[in-house]
Amino acid sequence: MRQITAILIGAGARGRFVYGAYAMKHPEEMKIVAVAEPDEERRMLAKAEYGLSFDQLYDSWEQVLALPQAADIAIIASHDRMHYGPAMKAIEKGYDILLEKPMSPFAGEVIDMARASREHKRLLAVSHVLRYTPFWSRIKEMITSGEIGEIASVQLSENVGYFHMAHSFVRGSWSRTEEASPMILQKSCHDMDILSWLIDKRCLKVSSYGSLLHFRPENAPQGSTLRCMDGCAVERECPYSAVRIYEEDETHEWSRFITNDLTPKGIHNALHEGPFGRCVYHCQNDVVDHQVVNMEFENGTTASFTMSGFSHDISRTVQIMGTRGEIRGYMERNEIMLYPFGKEAVHIPVDAEAGGHGGGDEGLVREFLREVRKGNKGGGQTLTSAEVSVQSHLMAFAAEQSRLEGGSSVMITDMSAQKTCSVR
Repeated sequence: MRQITAILIGAGARGRFVYGAYAMKHPEEMKIVAVAEPDEERRMLAKAEYGLSFDQLYDSWEQVLALPQAADIAIIASHDRMHYGPAMKAIEKGYDILLEKPMSPFAGEVIDMARASREHKRLLAVSHVLRYTPFWSRIKEMITSGEIGEIASVQLSENVGYFHMAHSFVRGSWSRTEEASPMILQKSCHDMDILSWLIDKRCLKVSSYGSLLHFRPENAPQGSTLRCMDGCAVERECPYSAVRIYEEDETHEWSRFITNDLTPKGIHNALHEGPFGRCVYHCQNDVVDHQVVNMEFENGTTASFTMSGFSHDISRTVQIMGTRGEIRGYMERNEIMLYPFGKEAVHIPVDAEAGGHGGGDEGLVREFLREVRKGNKGGGQTLTSAEVSVQSHLMAFAAEQSRLEGGSSVMITDMSAQKTCSVR
């Protein structure tokens, strides 16, 4: 097995905890040979974790991509609005690319990246990790085999989790559309991609409703303060308490995303000084906290999608209704039931895999590296290539446009023609 060398652009949560972690766990498969990251503390962590020297560290993607090609692949895990520049330059330089989702918050940039990967014959894989999970792969196999006949309709729900909602989309980096992406794109392009993959037809039109219902200043409880640690009278009762979510959780499941210093003092200081100690009702956030999307595909197939930040857990549930049977699934439990019409229900076994997104994180990297070793080029060979991902992104753009226009139907063909359109 040939070891693939990589430059990592963006050493934040996904960069370190997914792609960097894969390189450390499987050094025979991948070696990170350079890191571009503007935050000095993260650069020093990367230096230690990947055994780099100072001359392998860069402040920006412009610096590392100004050099002759330094590795086989470029992993781009920077913020949403910092994907297009490094991706286009890396393609030009001859890198195969693994790109964090979403590709871009601008439709024109999404289309440009797909075109560039095709014209330069470079792999550009997008991190739609759900396709690489045993759960969704098994469901896809069942559909392809014809067990439920032709798909008539699909219902998919993404339960974001109240604590995840508060962390990422109220207090965190994706709380404002102007600074990142609409939530339907940032969080749920995964789901648009899964629907597109399962139905395997072209999406024609989309309508959507949603709003920022709860996390608003007027909903702040009486006695609350601007920060959870400023003497808030209801902090002990509040499910969104930063003290409860970060300081009192000994597993550091979420505190590792707010500071690199996981000592009690480090977490305490982060809550006192940083954005994650703010009251969820006073965060200047503007993305939705719930949204529904209706879609029509070729030949009349329909799909509905519900995303909500108000759920007790982080999970996805799906119901796929075909002309000869039905599939129901609960991703986080790896539970799939097949209901063939006129026959007994069948429990479908799924081999659970460890790791983020039900094993999809590792599956994505593993399959991408395999394609790089095979030398496949042209942008169309990977399961989640840029060419494939354009449709799911356009579906998300159309959903947000519809929501902003009061739920009117938006044609995907119209969206595709607007090469410079963006959703703000």
